[in-house]
Amino acid sequence: MRLILFRHGHADEADPARWPDDRERPLSARGAERTADAARGLADLEESVTRVITSPLCRARETARILVDVLAVDAPFETHDALAPGGSARRLLETLPADHVDDTLVLVGHEPDLGKLAGTLLFGAPKPIPLKKAGACAIVFDGPAAPGAGRLAWFLPPRALRRLGKHLKEHA
Repeated sequence: MRLILFRHGHADEADPARWPDDRERPLSARGAERTADAARGLADLEESVTRVITSPLCRARETARILVDVLAVDAPFETHDALAPGGSARRLLETLPADHVDDTLVLVGHEPDLGKLAGTLLFGAPKPIPLKKAGACAIVFDGPAAPGAGRLAWFLPPRALRRLGKHLKEHA
């Protein structure tokens, strides 16, 4: 199994007058554009993404929608409460398909939880590996995803992903 941990893109500034529930705060226009560029870079790195699973928060769902479109994933994105801020990494791992070891899944979430998940998967403990907005890392498993069983395939900040994405955009 291959997991891509992708942090949501830049969101609009928190504004209780516009979004009384911060969970509904969307990506900014620039954040959506930069996320699409980063997604194109991800497409250059990953040949076949099977599923996109996201936090239920608006900015993460919008990021997931961009990823599904750019990566040409056959299925719509799925939401999972365990990817919301404060969610349970253990609960998330329990729901990942153990029999789909050839799959590549993208998990869209938030910091610091996504970085702690990366640390848990790589080191067996929630030692955070911070991800910048629209940044990502790939963790590979020989079998099902489990704490401490992953190997880091790559770790890229958003700027590097965008560079890859813009290169593809220019040559399309």
